[in-house]
Amino acid sequence: MKAFIYVIAAFCLFLSHLSHAALFNIVPESVEAEAWTILDPQSGQIIAEHNSHVQRAPASMTKMMVAYIALKEIEAGRLSKDEIITATPVVNTVQWDESQMYLKPGEKISVDQLLAGLIVMSANDAAVTLAERISGSVPAFLKRMNQEAKALGMKNSHFSNPAGVTMDDHFSSAHDMALLGQAVTIETPEYLHYSVMPSFSYNQRFHRATNLALKFDPSVDGLKTGFTKAAGYNLALTAHRPTGNAELPERRLIVVVMGSKNAQKRAEVAHKLLDLAYVYTRDEVVIKNHQIIAELPVIQSTLKMFKVESNQPKIVTTSLYGTSTPINLLDYNVASQRIMTNLNHQIATIEPLKNTQTNIDIQFNQKELVAPLAQMMNLVTVNVYQNNQLLKAIPIEQNVNIAEASFFERIIMWFSNLFSFGATTQPTAKTYPIHS
Repeated sequence: MKAFIYVIAAFCLFLSHLSHAALFNIVPESVEAEAWTILDPQSGQIIAEHNSHVQRAPASMTKMMVAYIALKEIEAGRLSKDEIITATPVVNTVQWDESQMYLKPGEKISVDQLLAGLIVMSANDAAVTLAERISGSVPAFLKRMNQEAKALGMKNSHFSNPAGVTMDDHFSSAHDMALLGQAVTIETPEYLHYSVMPSFSYNQRFHRATNLALKFDPSVDGLKTGFTKAAGYNLALTAHRPTGNAELPERRLIVVVMGSKNAQKRAEVAHKLLDLAYVYTRDEVVIKNHQIIAELPVIQSTLKMFKVESNQPKIVTTSLYGTSTPINLLDYNVASQRIMTNLNHQIATIEPLKNTQTNIDIQFNQKELVAPLAQMMNLVTVNVYQNNQLLKAIPIEQNVNIAEASFFERIIMWFSNLFSFGATTQPTAKTYPIHS
């Protein structure tokens, strides 16, 4: 099951690299943040974004990577939530004005408490303590952080400390933080057990969660806040909501805003982007599990045609916003969950579309298969369109195992072809209904 989850995560990450233009065009000036993005982790598609690849100070959103690594270590059996760690002098590197649990060298604390302190209290001493326990030293852990970032495709990120303290060579981007949030929610969902906590206490020190969206939206369950003077107010926000679709009963979205003016504003802006995306987009299963997509002719084998099929459902995010006018976020009313716009001096409501004009085109990457074959191959690419605009290109890879025909089998095949009046076999695409 865990291996399957990792495959899903890798596939979603791969899809995110193949995503095309964002679904929405939101007026940047209507969003009170310097940089932001909305990501659908099921499809890997970007719904909307602005300055999302610009390198900025991530502040304590950095701690998502620390928790991600720690939870992966727990999954691998190299760490336990119940393990008791003795704090070392590394906690003395945390300055008096930094968020902390006020750990003292020699103090004993569980990994579970450290994770809660890290995520809820945003404690810097929890970050360095976990870093040292996992990798032996903070510098070694930083190397691990940057390796993980590279593996996740975080091209505009470099970590120079585990806590998010401002440094010239410590940076990330809204897009990269969304990719990290995608990995966290898919690969290490236990993270959400901590990020949904409204508060946490340690040694009679009480700390209320700084993700204010937790207070007014019960579907919100993460992810991480961050603030420094250099960064401004940052928030990686996620929620999961029911869809009413039996094929995809729940849907998760991730929003990252960076450089907001205050804690209240980052929560309001991020939540408004999140809510807008839930209402005016949806996920559709364009290819079902084990669905036959195409057939390819096979040469030098008793198998005439090789069936190309998906090894898991393929999901695409489609737009339910039916006009070409850019969206002004100020026109979105959270209470009514509708965009309210002024048309001819009258307030008009833009209703979400009920149907989407979605279709696919099959692009063959192989015209035929020549036996013997025993390898993973990229056989076809499924191009998904909405209103004749390309939404996503989905590569279909399959493990191809085809035995070569014996000498006598080839003689029989030769005679059979001799009397087939020159008929040729061509690759064919299967047609099937798509959700609309």
